[in-house]
Amino acid sequence: MQQAHIDSIKASPAFRRLITSRRRISFTLTALMITTYYGFILFVALAPQVLARPLYAGATTSIGIVAGVSIILIAIGMTGWYVLHANRTLDRSMSALLANALQGD
Repeated sequence: MQQAHIDSIKASPAFRRLITSRRRISFTLTALMITTYYGFILFVALAPQVLARPLYAGATTSIGIVAGVSIILIAIGMTGWYVLHANRTLDRSMSALLANALQGD
C-alpha cells in the first residue's frame, strides 16, 4: 500500500471514529477486568472468612474457589466478546476503509 493511501485513510473521519470506538471498548473492558481482579483481592484482604466458607454444609469447595474460577470465566468471556465484536464490526469497518482508499486510484 502506498503512503498516499495510508495518509488518506488516516485523514478519514470514519477511521477516527473506528479508532475512537476501539479505544473506548478496550478501555472499558480493561477497567472492568481491573475492577474485577482488584475487587477480589480486596475481598481476600478484608473478608477472608467469607471466602473461606463452604458452599453448603459438608462441601469441600469454598466460596473463594468459586469466586476465583468466576474471575477466570469473566476474563475468558470478555476476551471472547471483544474478539466477536472486532471480527463483526471493527474488521468490517477497516476493510471498507481500505476498499474506499484503493478505489480512489
